[in-house]
Amino acid sequence: MLQATPLAEGWTLRHGSDTLPAAVPGCVHTDLLTAGVIPDPFLGRDETEVAWVGRRDWTYERELPAVDGHEQIDLVFDGLDTVAEILLDGELLGRTRNMHRSYRFDVTGLGGRLAVRFVSAYAEAEAVRGKLGERPAAYTEPYQYLRKMACSFGWDWGPTLVTAGIWRPVRLERWSTARIARVRPLVTVEDGRGRVELQVEVERSRVEAALAVEATVGGVRARAEIDGTRGVVRLSVPDVRLWWPRGYGEQPLYDIELTLLHDERPLDVWRRRIGFRTVELDRRLDAHGSGFTFVVNGERLFARGVNWIPDDVFPSRITRERYRERLRQATDAGVDLVRVWGGGIYESEDFYDACDELGLLVWQDFPFACAAYPEEQPLRGEVEAEARENVVRLMPHPSLVLWNGNNENLWGFRDWGWEERLAQDSWGEGYYLGVLPRVVAELDPTRPYAAGSPWSGSWEHHPNDPAHGTHHSWEVWNREDYAAYRADVPRFVAEFGWQAPPAWATLRRALPGEELGPDSPGMLHHQKADDGNGKLRRGLERHFAFPEGDFDRWHYLTQVNQARAVAAGIEHWRSHWPVCAGTVVWQLNDCWPVTSWAAIDGDGREKPLYHELRRLYADRLLTLQVRDQGLVLTAVNQSAEVWSGTVTLRRMSVEGVVVGTANVAVTAGRRSVADVDVPRELEPAGPKEFLVADADGLRALHFPAPDRDIPYPRPEFDVAPVPGGIEVTARTLVRDLLLQADRLDPAARADRGLVTLLPGEHVTIGVRGWEPRGDQDAAAAARSALYCMGPSR
Repeated sequence: MLQATPLAEGWTLRHGSDTLPAAVPGCVHTDLLTAGVIPDPFLGRDETEVAWVGRRDWTYERELPAVDGHEQIDLVFDGLDTVAEILLDGELLGRTRNMHRSYRFDVTGLGGRLAVRFVSAYAEAEAVRGKLGERPAAYTEPYQYLRKMACSFGWDWGPTLVTAGIWRPVRLERWSTARIARVRPLVTVEDGRGRVELQVEVERSRVEAALAVEATVGGVRARAEIDGTRGVVRLSVPDVRLWWPRGYGEQPLYDIELTLLHDERPLDVWRRRIGFRTVELDRRLDAHGSGFTFVVNGERLFARGVNWIPDDVFPSRITRERYRERLRQATDAGVDLVRVWGGGIYESEDFYDACDELGLLVWQDFPFACAAYPEEQPLRGEVEAEARENVVRLMPHPSLVLWNGNNENLWGFRDWGWEERLAQDSWGEGYYLGVLPRVVAELDPTRPYAAGSPWSGSWEHHPNDPAHGTHHSWEVWNREDYAAYRADVPRFVAEFGWQAPPAWATLRRALPGEELGPDSPGMLHHQKADDGNGKLRRGLERHFAFPEGDFDRWHYLTQVNQARAVAAGIEHWRSHWPVCAGTVVWQLNDCWPVTSWAAIDGDGREKPLYHELRRLYADRLLTLQVRDQGLVLTAVNQSAEVWSGTVTLRRMSVEGVVVGTANVAVTAGRRSVADVDVPRELEPAGPKEFLVADADGLRALHFPAPDRDIPYPRPEFDVAPVPGGIEVTARTLVRDLLLQADRLDPAARADRGLVTLLPGEHVTIGVRGWEPRGDQDAAAAARSALYCMGPSR
């Protein structure tokens, strides 16, 4: 039977004459941090102090024990970052140049000093660029010249920390006669029966041995002989329970086991969990263009999505528990789709296991982003090898519903001046429209493939045409007011977003001792977007008087503006289902403490946007939309039940006087949207009035003027501690009340974000992680952490 021995202990990191203990899996930066050689690059401006690390060569070493008792001994690396030589007692075992692949070396009968020598990723990238020629990119760092996590070279939300190291586990595998080299599971559903076809490949040490494989799933067992090095096992499971996305049903998972046999003696075992479901991508032409609608088990979905970046710039630090916590935060916000963005990595099994269990659909980009990628060797062979490995590795996961060729590269070719600069040089089109769809069609025909995001489906339309396929909406953040989201109805919005700084406690930890200001040195260093602060300011000034010299107010208002901007987009686009079939917010998470588009900051704290997503992505959403015919009340019902009820409309003054009321009936069928015209006499007149719509515990608000023009009364409210939190009772209109719980204690979390109260209304805000000190007035402390619109209290 194959035996595996982890090689996690006993490693050292050497550079020149210096030797340090090394953690494996890990990377050079984390080892240097542990040893106290470098400062924490996440704090202050220390990122710049460690830039030298990515420019050096590094060597990991340990003793490799000589073992016997088996015919074959393999040294297996699940991940090496990135360009390395592997030597045993000075003899070369092999070379690597791809972070996204695993590697296997025959060390039968060998032992001695094992060394993994990493060449600087910069040196490799610059050598490839010198050989193949310059290619344009959105950023100046040379990330497109090697197969490595692109965002380790920095991004408009990420630090430049170019890593090296043994970033995934390494082990010795000992086996005799044969081992399982690859299992490719094709899982389908037909007439209520689950069909599983296991395409098996084996590696032999004895060619003459008669081999068989036996598989079990759902109480069904099947057997097949191995012909040479290949075999196929087919199983048919009756009455399977379907795997559904969260909100549509349950997520039953089936254990599948395949055993390789020789004379009925087990040689190796492959185990996974699978789920039975069907997935299609409806891209048919219609009266509005060409769609992009996910269909799971025959059910058409509006995808409530978020973009996912690596949760740490040092991915080896991301534990199973951290993946689960972050993805649980996503599901708690109503998310049902996570797009693994192309400037990152193929995530670990822990990520996809959690998505399987939580019912999160996974859209998987191949790792290409925002650059023209050469298609010549040595890159071309690496691209196909990594694609083949990872397609097969991730196939068992029912959560995986889409393979996507790249992020923004087809768009970049057309709009970012690449076409002229490239002339006839290769730039990646052959990957996205050739290599990758061929690999997916050959290995995983059960899932759809898209050439890129954005992509209109062909060169007949502009790559980012909102009427065709996927659309990225970045002109709004870059140049316009967020009201411009309502100007069109894309078929699927795969990226859009608005920036805000991280939580207060996150800033205080990341910028110790700094007097915080929007343009203070540390804040500027932790703002990586081009003119990011300028865009934040212009975005604020369209709605608010800019709070010069008041950082606390700036911090609050930028958080409010982020939540309102994303709400403007999602409410509009959801109200146009089924023409628009999904929104994927940029972005769920951060990889360090930074001002960014994330809903959850780099320390894992939820911004107000996160809590707003819980409302926006709920099965039922009530929204007021301005249409050509006037103000429209829209009931969005993504639940499986008909939503019928009465909506109470109140036209009110900001002083709290009810000017007019009406009750209107609304009925939205299952998975549908219903519109009701608001009576003209209830439409607010000028900045002193607003409209409130209430139904079944849901509320929609419409203020017809920007906040800077609204004569808010001085907010008055009472605060009282209650078990597990505080209660706030309004005596006036209190708009966008926010408890920044982390100001009370860095460990504190509030269970809600922005809330608007009418006079006489109250809300209970749950707070965990905060206990007032014995001499502390809890109500006064909580009041100090509460912010809202209107003149200062």
